[in-house]
Amino acid sequence: MERELIARGALCGALAGLLTFVFGRIFAEPYIQRAIDYEAGRDAAQALMNKTADLPAEPELFSRTVQADIGMGVGMIAFGIGMGVLFALVYAVCLGRVGRLRPRPLALLVAAAGFLGLYLVPFLRYPANPPAVGQADTIQQRTAAYLAMVLGSVMLLGLASWLGQQLRARFGTWNASLLAGAAFVLAIGILMALLPSFGQPITAGLGASASETPLPLTDADGVVRYPGFPADVLFYFRLYSVAGQLLLWAAIGLLFAPMADRLLNPAARRVDAVARA
Repeated sequence: MERELIARGALCGALAGLLTFVFGRIFAEPYIQRAIDYEAGRDAAQALMNKTADLPAEPELFSRTVQADIGMGVGMIAFGIGMGVLFALVYAVCLGRVGRLRPRPLALLVAAAGFLGLYLVPFLRYPANPPAVGQADTIQQRTAAYLAMVLGSVMLLGLASWLGQQLRARFGTWNASLLAGAAFVLAIGILMALLPSFGQPITAGLGASASETPLPLTDADGVVRYPGFPADVLFYFRLYSVAGQLLLWAAIGLLFAPMADRLLNPAARRVDAVARA
């Protein structure tokens, strides 16, 4: 049974990854290109300000066309398969352990938990950044902090689910859910406060080294030689990042739900057999 669930989860993840790739290629890719163009222009302005000869550019291993099409497509499908397998494993663990939920509602609930715990909550502390945003010397620290946020979010979400189950007999399903949700929000808030912060908002007016978002490039006299990173590019990149992940998890849940129902519900299998006959 577990193998069949995992196989279906991988299939749903692959289809969801393909759908997310199409969405990202249409909506997010233009803003990624704008961020890359900004970075190239800023580097050129910095080179002129420093009055140094242009260093030979490193050859691009893959053209932007390959990155935006083949690379992004293969990456999203592989990511979708991984998330689909993880989804199926969690689904198999939750079967019979989270009340009397039927296979279809359980699939949607697990998908919602995956989107919330693996992406949305960590995003609130460390949002996705396009190219040119983020200092090179903080990559390792940012990666470690983000992984800590993801692990903490998943663990606290699991503990909140367990707490809700424990409180249900005493307070009822609705009140137990509210109490568990409040405990999760409080614990997540504490975790976010403990994790390090990288950079200040773009309007902070501090030096360039104090912000992960590039501020206007100025010379020694304070004259702006190149503008700061476009706020609309940052906003829409993050918006479409959230929308893409929401689409991925929604597609996994909606595709997996009827498959799981037919697999786990003998009556549904009989109806399918009669229909095929």
